[in-house]
Amino acid sequence: MRNKLAALVLSVTLLASPAWSQKKIYDADIVIYGGTSAAVTAGVQAVKLGKSVIIVSPDIHLGGLSSGGLGFTDTGNKEVIGGLAREFYHRIYMHYTTDAAWKWQKKEGYGNKGQGTPAIDGNERTMWIFEPHVAEKVMEDFVKENKLNVHRNEWLDRKKGVHKINGKISSITTLSGKKFNGKVFIDATYEGDLMAAAKVSYHVGREANSVYGESWNGVQTEVFHHGHYFSKQIDPYKVPGDKKSGLLTGISKDDPGKKGEGDQKLQAYCFRLCLTNYPENRIKFPKPDRYNPADYELLVRIFQSGWKELFDKFDPIPNRKTDTNNHGPFSMDYIGMNYAYPEASYKERQKIIKEHENYQKGLLYFMATDKRVPKNLQDRLNNWGLAKDEFKDNGNWPHQLYIREARRMVSDYVMTEHEILSKREVPNPIGMGSYTLDSHNTQRYVTSAGFVQNEGDIGVKAPKPYSIAYEAIVPKEKECTNLMVPVCLSTSHIAFGSVRMEPVFMILGESAATAASLAIDNGVAVQKVSYTQLEKMLLQQKQRLRL
Repeated sequence: MRNKLAALVLSVTLLASPAWSQKKIYDADIVIYGGTSAAVTAGVQAVKLGKSVIIVSPDIHLGGLSSGGLGFTDTGNKEVIGGLAREFYHRIYMHYTTDAAWKWQKKEGYGNKGQGTPAIDGNERTMWIFEPHVAEKVMEDFVKENKLNVHRNEWLDRKKGVHKINGKISSITTLSGKKFNGKVFIDATYEGDLMAAAKVSYHVGREANSVYGESWNGVQTEVFHHGHYFSKQIDPYKVPGDKKSGLLTGISKDDPGKKGEGDQKLQAYCFRLCLTNYPENRIKFPKPDRYNPADYELLVRIFQSGWKELFDKFDPIPNRKTDTNNHGPFSMDYIGMNYAYPEASYKERQKIIKEHENYQKGLLYFMATDKRVPKNLQDRLNNWGLAKDEFKDNGNWPHQLYIREARRMVSDYVMTEHEILSKREVPNPIGMGSYTLDSHNTQRYVTSAGFVQNEGDIGVKAPKPYSIAYEAIVPKEKECTNLMVPVCLSTSHIAFGSVRMEPVFMILGESAATAASLAIDNGVAVQKVSYTQLEKMLLQQKQRLRL
């Protein structure tokens, strides 16, 4: 799944015979499902509080997006990042204080600022921008130092692998036959698979604005907050002006819906690519397994319209590398091709992930080789390539697709834009966020005027940092009394656009483990944890809870 080895092992597991799947049973106070940054911080905190803990990780590589290519951290206001999350970024800082860390570039040659995000904060001894392998090393150091028991490449049996008794999860079982008994469980996946298998309420897609009295949820056909839309009139048809010729690849024939309406569509996914222009460490852009230059005809028309912003999101990270993200009307985001992902089987997800890989590899290969690409842009692009020293076991391709949004829990308390925009006070805070209400494009369609356009890209600045409620990471008590969900937490679509940042997931993972420990010590449901006790412990951990 996440890499070639995982995909191979998963395919074997799915076909396993009963003899292969001989059960093994493991016990812990806290069982964490997932391999994300939230899973690691939750595990570390559980150990610090004296609890036995097992991390059951579908991933081989730990850290999720933080070690999977997203090195140009979306931080917002860094003052509200505390606890183990801040420790992570401090360790990044310490790594880059050594001369050995600067193999392809001198430290003084790396700028301290990149598009508004300070890379190195010497006063705070933190660093917010880093290479993928450095982040993974920090995650693995956390594991070793805390002697975390991690079972890798273990995939939850989503159909019959969650055993509940009287509203409590007693155990989870993976496809390999391993059974994990626990007192409290934490779902730290991007997908919310444990949450869903435990029959906890959740939502996929965008709510209508009317559901929570919001303004920025649902369809937003009249809104353009970034440069990720078609600013010029571009014909959508294979033969310009001829509707009968059919639409170009990637353009939906469906009506986009009315402003503010809800749908089951998702903001686009992509791989965050680590590229380099250092010749000794550079690999030429490979041709994907499936390649059709016609898939990129729309991009040719964009170039022909005069668009030149190709390199605007080649964000610099150390050692002459990038965290390359989506930018412009046609870029790294594979718009509209992820709707099935949250509910898809593992095999179907693997296919969707591969399609995203082929799309982005094809995009780079097309721009690097096709004669219709402006020569000045093509020549410049060919100075870049995949970084040879990153993702070595996966063809130098990221092992983690950016699952920007999948399932979101629906609990008794739902974080909405009202909390993010500080229009409503948040009860019982367990951490803070501060990033913009941010959603990537959700669909590409034909306007009533007959031109192509993107929809769903939102960017509304939060006026100040906001708190995140404890109630947003626990399910409704009637549904499950010993599960915590710090990643797919209870928010609206547009609120999740701000909450869904890696530092916030680390913060919430740590807070979830603290609350889980209290629930165990006091013999209560996670919904009944004393907030007074929890708050005291979180402050002792140097978590930031309020302004």
